[in-house]
Amino acid sequence: MKKIAIYGKGGIGKSTTTSNLSASLSHLGYKVMQIGCDPKSDSTKNLMKGKFIPTVLDVMKEKKDDLKLEDIVFEGYGGVLCIEAGGPTPGVGCAGRGIIAAFEKLEELKAFEIYNPDVVIYDVLGDVVCGGFSMPIRNGFANEVYIVTSGEMMSMYAASNISLAVEQFKNRGYASLKGLILNAKNVEDEIELVEKLADEIKSKVFHYIPRNKIMQQSENNGRTVIEEDKDDKMSQIYIELANKIMQSN
Repeated sequence: MKKIAIYGKGGIGKSTTTSNLSASLSHLGYKVMQIGCDPKSDSTKNLMKGKFIPTVLDVMKEKKDDLKLEDIVFEGYGGVLCIEAGGPTPGVGCAGRGIIAAFEKLEELKAFEIYNPDVVIYDVLGDVVCGGFSMPIRNGFANEVYIVTSGEMMSMYAASNISLAVEQFKNRGYASLKGLILNAKNVEDEIELVEKLADEIKSKVFHYIPRNKIMQQSENNGRTVIEEDKDDKMSQIYIELANKIMQSN
């Protein structure tokens, strides 16, 4: 089982990248589980026809010990197994602790053993890499990390911070950084800026995703690009990313 964590600053297109990656992997014949680790709980909506699914935390509050896997695992496009950890009411509680509670529940219910996916992808908010937000890379849930960034200053600043956190955990035998996914925003000299960042953090630009209007079109329709038009060039770019990730060691 390949276990991947995808980090990035909020608003950078991390969840869009993750859901399109999941759809592409399913298109290639892999059984995929995607776990959203953002309090907004919107990681999987484009795999679920634009619908928000019940979160692990909300169902835990409602059903308590009666909670079953089918209450929190939903099948989306291409058979992708969709889970949203969820978060507390804004202004009340800690989102990181919510992720920890959700992960513990998935382990207790043996979600990974029962569904036995080929690939598990954690979609993690990367503005703050502490507490629950660092759990995928420090507790053995994921062993490969990819950071989504653009050439925008704050996005690259967040990517640098995330890379430092991953490096700290790698020294303890946890996940390692495989590279940056450049999700283009058409910033001037964007490729050069992100390549410079990659050099500074001793990594590489793993894949380049150009800006394209079909992305907004597919999101407006509650779909991934591959569901919107599997023959579009953007679908091929995500399929290429999926192949590269599966072939990486």
